[in-house]
This record gives sequence, structure tokens and C-alpha cells, in this order.
Amino acid sequence: MKELALKYGCNPNQKPSRIYMTEGELPIEVLNGRPGYINFLDALNSWQLVKELKEATGLPAAASFKHVSPAGAAVGLPLSDTLKKIYFVDDIALPLSPIACAYARARGADRMSSYGDFIALSDTCDAVTATLIKREVSDGVIAPDYTPEALEILKDKRKGTYNVIKIDTNYQPEPIERKQVFGITFEQGRNEIVLSDPALFENIPTVNKNFPEEAKRDLMIALITLKYTQSNSVCYVKDGQAIGIGAGQQSRIHCTRLAGNKADIWWLRQHPKVMNLPFVEKIRRADRDNTIDIYISEDYMDVLADGEWQKFFSEKPEPLTAEEKKAWIAQNTKVSLGSDAFFPFGDNIERAHKSGVEFVAQAGGSVRDDHVIETCDKYGIAMAFTGVRLFHH
Repeated sequence: MKELALKYGCNPNQKPSRIYMTEGELPIEVLNGRPGYINFLDALNSWQLVKELKEATGLPAAASFKHVSPAGAAVGLPLSDTLKKIYFVDDIALPLSPIACAYARARGADRMSSYGDFIALSDTCDAVTATLIKREVSDGVIAPDYTPEALEILKDKRKGTYNVIKIDTNYQPEPIERKQVFGITFEQGRNEIVLSDPALFENIPTVNKNFPEEAKRDLMIALITLKYTQSNSVCYVKDGQAIGIGAGQQSRIHCTRLAGNKADIWWLRQHPKVMNLPFVEKIRRADRDNTIDIYISEDYMDVLADGEWQKFFSEKPEPLTAEEKKAWIAQNTKVSLGSDAFFPFGDNIERAHKSGVEFVAQAGGSVRDDHVIETCDKYGIAMAFTGVRLFHH
């Protein structure tokens, strides 16, 4: 198949719409549903991300994409009991396969942003992964294959309209890519930079030059994630998964703050008060996620006020105070941080430190590199200058 007609483009008024190949066949097969223009943008970007994560780490990988940027990305490391609980997969009777663990991590890191996402899996989708996918609100999934059981589970989602795409793992795109804007064609070489090269972490200008293997792995995950995130972008990673992604901001400090705030929320969801919130029976998953997000925020009275808390809880919880939040966040450690370009000022490091960052990989090359290095040394942070910029638009 060389061409696939779509219902419409980015918006319903943008017709006609299609995807097509000028040479060869489309490397995808739609097994179920009718994916749209934005679905395919998310699917093809997210597939590249998980493919590279698998190649770099040797581990199954998954990504959760929304509006052409990842909401979450992870590799298939086993889940602790705490993570199973905060990702709401602790009720699954079947053992979680590595690809299921990768998906649970990618989807669970930022559940608010992942609502209505498009999913990418580096490995064959099995039944347990399909079971996790089926109960979440999402638009579709792309993977190299599906077991018969998994495909039947997914075909039953959204009254049979769920988008399921199979991609040819042997497909190699042309080295030159093109896009049109305002009737003008842009052309460039594909970004084929390999981000698993150990040489990326050899230029270490900070006093602390220690990068444990786990930190190098997490920094690779951060950089590969950033390669497919709308710029400017910053990514916090811990234990094999992105825990905070700040995308598409005009100012890098705003990227760092946005991603840091998401990382803090991820960590606060593991606080005993949050994990033990007494939700009413049969609360909808989206309502529960939204309630947790508000409970953690400064607007907590929106769900704790009299007449409101009864909608969500069987009994009124105590607030999570500012002091408790600060003390809990201070316990987060060994977080890795990647940036898609250089940090212009040390304020980015100041903000990153507040969220437990101990390892940084960034391009370097700012006229204020000395200030950034000095701020890292102030907190004992190890930082590598990769010399690589990862803008993506």
C-alpha cells in the first residue's frame, strides 16, 4: 500500500488528508480502527523513540505521546510495589512482562498528560500489556506485532474502533527528510545522531566526575526522549523512566520548572498520605487522577472543602501540608536531567537541584558555562557537556 486516505488533517476543516510514499510501500498496517493525521504523527514519532531506547539499552521500551511530544517514556525494568500501586496496576493477576512494565511506567509517570495518548511499544504487545492499555483512555497503539490474544483485547476497546497499527521493523527512511510550510518545502538530513555513545559523557567540567552506569542509562533515556520532544525541552529521568518532561517552552528555565514540577508530583504521589487516600468505590480513573493532582497542589481545598470531599472520598483526608511536601521532595535523590540544548544560566541547575537532580547532560557552549559549572559544583552535581543539540520541530 502506497497511500492511506485520512478523515481530515490536524483539524476537521483541513481536507483532503492522506499519508503516502513517493517510493516504495507504507511501512505500516492498520489492524484496527481508523487513525487520523495527528495519530500518525504521534505514532511515527513515538515509534522512533522506543526503537532507539531499545537499541541503546537492550531493554523493551514504551512511550506515551500527546500532541507530538512524549508525556512519558520508559524501559521495562521491574516495578516496585509502590510503583505498581501509584500506577494502578497492583490489581493485575498476571505477572507483568518487561514490555508491560515499560508501558506502565510510561503511562503512569504523568497520568494527567497521558490521558487520551497514543502508545508506542518497542516489542510485541502481549495480553497483559493489552489488558493494561484497554482500561486507559487512549487513541491507539503502534508496535512491531501483537499476540492473537492481545489483538482481540485491543479490538474490543472503544466499541471496536480503537486504533491498532503494526509497523515494519526493517523499514529504513530516506536520509533526507522534507516538510512543507506555507507552500515552501524545507529539506534536511535526518537526525541520525547515536545517543548511546559513551563519548557523550567524557567531557565533564564539574568537580564531581562520577557517573554510575545507572545514571548513564538514565541520561541516555533523557536525551533520546528529548530527540523526539518539541523544543525547547528538558527531561528528568529516574530508575529507567522519564518522571518529568517540559516541552515546547520559549524559555529554558520554564522547561526546567515545568519538568521539575512534574517530577515533584510523580514523587509526591508516593507519599503515604497520597497512596492511602480513601477514594469512594467505583470512582472513575480520570476523576481519581484529577483528584490526586488537585490534592497535591495548592488548590487542595477544591477537593477537601465541605460538600466537595464527599464526591471523591469515603472520609475526609487530612491535607498534605506545604511543610510535608517540602520534606518529602527533599528525599528524592539520584535523578538525571537532560536538556536538548545548553543551559544559559545556573538558575536551571538551582531548580533541578530542588527535585533531586545529581546528574546532568547538556550540550554546553553557553557564554555563561562557567556560572552553570559553578552552580553544579555548589551542589556536588556531575555534569557532562555532550556537544550535541537535539532540537525537534
